[in-house]
Amino acid sequence: MSATTGGYYFAPPSKWPVVGSTALLFLGAGTVMWMNQIQPYGYVAQLVGFAILVYMLFGWFGNVISESESGLYNKQVDASYRWSMSWFIFSEVMFFAAFFGALYYARVFSVPWLADMDNAFLWQGYAAKWPTLGPYFEQNPALVFQSMGAWGIPALNTALLLASGVTITYAHHCLIANNRKGLILGLAATIALGAVFLGFQVYEYVHAYSDLNLKLSSGVFGSTFYMLTGFHGFHVTLGAIMLTVILFRSIKGHFKPESHFGFEAVAWYWHFVDVVWLGLFIFVYVLV
Repeated sequence: MSATTGGYYFAPPSKWPVVGSTALLFLGAGTVMWMNQIQPYGYVAQLVGFAILVYMLFGWFGNVISESESGLYNKQVDASYRWSMSWFIFSEVMFFAAFFGALYYARVFSVPWLADMDNAFLWQGYAAKWPTLGPYFEQNPALVFQSMGAWGIPALNTALLLASGVTITYAHHCLIANNRKGLILGLAATIALGAVFLGFQVYEYVHAYSDLNLKLSSGVFGSTFYMLTGFHGFHVTLGAIMLTVILFRSIKGHFKPESHFGFEAVAWYWHFVDVVWLGLFIFVYVLV
């Protein structure tokens, strides 16, 4: 039913969820084969999955944009989207909270328990410290690692994301003021800052792996470090993709000062990514 008739718009049946699930199947299977060194099938499956995913994103985004620009969404639909995006971000907050909780539990409870008197006869000489490989693996000098310092690349990345929060807010104010040039400039700057952040993150991983011997297998610290920073990097990548879509839509003249939830949703998501990184910077880098 069209919003112009006063009813609530229901989208017709869509193939895109099935297409997206197929892409994830290929990506997951390819990753498993890659981890188990089943080549070249792993790479092929990953490439196929990535190609299907790109196809799905273009198609699904295109459908939603066409519906919005056709005037099919009324205030009820807008309210539904706002609640949906709010709950989606809340679910992401809970996901990160679980891993922050795992980091807290390991550091505050598990490591001291391994070093207390009850376990002294099992791990003689083990002293509670953080970061740690654990009492067993610390006996192997080849596995000893160094943690990443906070005031190099991590601090620079923090400044980049904080600056991107300013530029996306500037773009929003320009949109409300019907300043199309400022809107496009702010979005482009935000995307550029996100891309530089990801570049530094990749460099940091290479440095940590090759120079600091910090790997995914480096005990609970290595696991939580790569899980938290890697999953956050994935969210930055996803946010940059959404911002790119919003940028092209803005160039084409989409969004109005009084109606632009597509922009707002992406801005909410980007601010969420910024806040999560601040938590990462404090608890993963500074308080080591």
